[in-house]
Amino acid sequence: MNLLAFAARRLAGAVVLLVLLSAAVFAATAVLPGDAVSAVAGVDASAAQRAEVRAELGLDRPAVQRYADWAAGAVRGDLGRGFVGERPVADVLATRLPNSLLLAALTLAVTAPLATLLGLWTGVRGGVADRVVSTSAQILAAVPEFVVAALLVAVLAVWLEVLPRVSVIPLGGTPLDVPDALVLPVLTLSAVGLAVATRLLRASVADTAATPYCEAARLNGVRGVRLAVRHILPNAAGPAVQALTLTTGALVGSAVVVENVFDYPGIGRELQLAVAARDVPMVQGIATALVAVMLAVLLLGDVCARLLGAREGHGR
Repeated sequence: MNLLAFAARRLAGAVVLLVLLSAAVFAATAVLPGDAVSAVAGVDASAAQRAEVRAELGLDRPAVQRYADWAAGAVRGDLGRGFVGERPVADVLATRLPNSLLLAALTLAVTAPLATLLGLWTGVRGGVADRVVSTSAQILAAVPEFVVAALLVAVLAVWLEVLPRVSVIPLGGTPLDVPDALVLPVLTLSAVGLAVATRLLRASVADTAATPYCEAARLNGVRGVRLAVRHILPNAAGPAVQALTLTTGALVGSAVVVENVFDYPGIGRELQLAVAARDVPMVQGIATALVAVMLAVLLLGDVCARLLGAREGHGR
């Protein structure tokens, strides 16, 4: 199968998965206790007022019909308006999603090179260094993101007082206007992402180093840095891209937690507020956008890995 056909098949699968996941998100929000009526009408509203608000919001219609209407609008590019504040969902995404993507990009800029170096070093050398790094990565990967965030806040914000505890962004500004506000969220996500990526890359490098191709290179006197750079790294490039892609996908879930810990003005923060208010259109639009971003990253990673794998096979 050529690369174009492979990409087309993966894209079709991603579209189907996006539809299924969007339906799953809608179903999950439909079964949550409570609804947005209390947030819109107020807790002291009468039964008649609540019924009127429910009808205005369309919550008196069957869930299947509501999802079908939302899906038809989404195909046209209309994600609707949130129940609370009546903000257009597309406007919220346009404002908040770039902040989250910036956070992810900075995290990858820190994580990718460090994970590559550690994975290559431990996968080739083995021994004590491999056990220490692998064990440390396994422990760090098991620690919840909010615990890592709390430790960093305690040390860097409370004890040393070199960084702000929360990511306060001026009204109308961007996170780049306050670089200090990015440091703690990026460090937290980098710690978690580095642990996951290092383990995946180490396994990929170790598998590649054990192949007959690399064993033949060793028999021909190729050792150390030359073996790693010229033989192991190029042939582990495809799996390495997939490992970093999986790490990026994991960062999407971690970012939702980290943004709430630091009150970072990203899409994860908006999602938490929407869930708390049972704002179904906002939850549906944000969750679907996050899934779409994750699927796009996975698709790009698969295509790049396929391309690199074809080149490696041709090079051999």
